[in-house]
Amino acid sequence: MHHRTLGDTGPRVSALGLGLMGMSDFYGSADESESLATIDAAIGSGVTLLDTGDFYGSGHNELLLGRALRGHDREQLRISVKFGALRDPAGGFVGVDGRPESVKNFLAQSLRRLGTDYVDVYRPARLDPSVPIEDTVGAIAEMVEAGYVRHVGLSEVGPETIRRAAAVHPIADLQIEYSLLSRGIEEEILPACRELGIGTTAYGVLSRGLLSGDWSRERAAWTQDARSHIPRFAGENLEHNLALVEALRGVADAKGARVSQVAIGWALSRGADIVPLVGARRRDRLTEALRALDVELTPRDLAEIERAVPSGAAAGERYDVAQMALLDSERAAGRDE
Repeated sequence: MHHRTLGDTGPRVSALGLGLMGMSDFYGSADESESLATIDAAIGSGVTLLDTGDFYGSGHNELLLGRALRGHDREQLRISVKFGALRDPAGGFVGVDGRPESVKNFLAQSLRRLGTDYVDVYRPARLDPSVPIEDTVGAIAEMVEAGYVRHVGLSEVGPETIRRAAAVHPIADLQIEYSLLSRGIEEEILPACRELGIGTTAYGVLSRGLLSGDWSRERAAWTQDARSHIPRFAGENLEHNLALVEALRGVADAKGARVSQVAIGWALSRGADIVPLVGARRRDRLTEALRALDVELTPRDLAEIERAVPSGAAAGERYDVAQMALLDSERAAGRDE
């Protein structure tokens, strides 16, 4: 396993992290036994960065990870937790809470569910527009001083918010969507992070399955999960985006690789300060993703990838209208969609 460091002040982690969200939410039902086996296999393969959120399955994901951690050396693993997204009993989203007292309350519950004494990286999932980011980060900083958190992270925020947060406490990394189909961060956000010595954990590197190489019109027709509400998976947008995937497949075939592996390899190639998260829910998908580490992309390969999927080529937004409105990163930065 290759390793990278999250920014100038963050922990050293595996070059690929495992995102656990799909094991509890958003992408339909998951086999819990297979989920646990997948986490175990990831750790056994050298993956040390495990990413979750207290609202994934309304606590289920943290409980799942807590079970998976038993029998493993906690000190060798790095757990990243997002907080602040509020949900109702039906699973709907009802707001964001970044108040200092809420930060501490959310953390207390996460520690109990995870069965651990500390979280390696703790971050607000979204910016609370009613609470200054300085107050939210300041509360996390207090938890760092108390020993319950090791590093402060951010998620889906723009350059101004990043700078204000970094003025309060060193920021290890920004977690944000970044893939061949979502490259808006390259204009302002990524340069700001690099200027401040902040790493990037990139989620959505396979664009929620679009870049897996296995998505199709037929699959879209019967899949009833969160993707059915995302514009990129609808109608003419889907047709357009699948054509991009087919162009990318030509590059992958020439390398003797899978489309997914080329997409992950591209993300890895964007800089040593970028750590992609893969959302594998099964061991076979995990194995496929990890093999991207062995795919060497030459300058010629990267040029071919750029021709196949140019920046800004994707059709449709990456979230629905309601979710897009919550993204400080989209309000503040150049948009490629």
